Amino acid sequence: MTSPTSRSLLDRLAALDTNTVSDALDFYSLPGATFGIRPLWDCPKIVGRASTIQLGRKTDAQPTVHLITPVVDAIQTDDRVLVIAGGIDGVSCWGDILANAATARQVRGSVIDGLSRDIEGSESIGYPVFGRGVTMISARNRVVQVGAGEPVDFAGVLVHQDDYVIADRCGTVFVAAARIEDIVALGERIARRQDSMVKAVRAGRSVAEVMHDKEFDAIHSGDAQ
Repeated sequence: MTSPTSRSLLDRLAALDTNTVSDALDFYSLPGATFGIRPLWDCPKIVGRASTIQLGRKTDAQPTVHLITPVVDAIQTDDRVLVIAGGIDGVSCWGDILANAATARQVRGSVIDGLSRDIEGSESIGYPVFGRGVTMISARNRVVQVGAGEPVDFAGVLVHQDDYVIADRCGTVFVAAARIEDIVALGERIARRQDSMVKAVRAGRSVAEVMHDKEFDAIHSGDAQ
């Protein structure tokens, strides 16, 4: 099971959104925000720890275990998000049977730098899938798993095993495990400050004044608590 400390950080991260987390990363000049990885059905936000998977093009005719299945079989905790890199244009990286297997293992969802098929199957069991789009073309004999649990290049972001993942309707963001406490703490300050900005605008204060750069700089300096 997830440790109490990790659970607390996951709960705090889940209370934020990708916009806020992206802003916090920007303040520290850190990578992590991606573009184009969005929900493939009207699924809920997912927050968890990365289980990384690297795919590649199949180059021989030898039978092999189906991609991603060894990773799903090995999962033992309830905090996992599958981070699937190496998708090929037009070819699926995910499908209905995998979604059912992942659900049985209490996986929180999949984020794919690629495509999914059988998306209605994932939707029917409430399994969140984020990716670049959908297709009907099977991965079998086209794509194989070439690595797992190792760093992957996902949409231009280097993601390590156990990094933190947050994905919602605006997209998908990764936070390095070593920086999660900094990012969550700053994200909470940003969220509080932005809430106060909304209230100020609704109360009639000038939006140009409310959204001046100095107001955002105050968040980073710690003046906004």
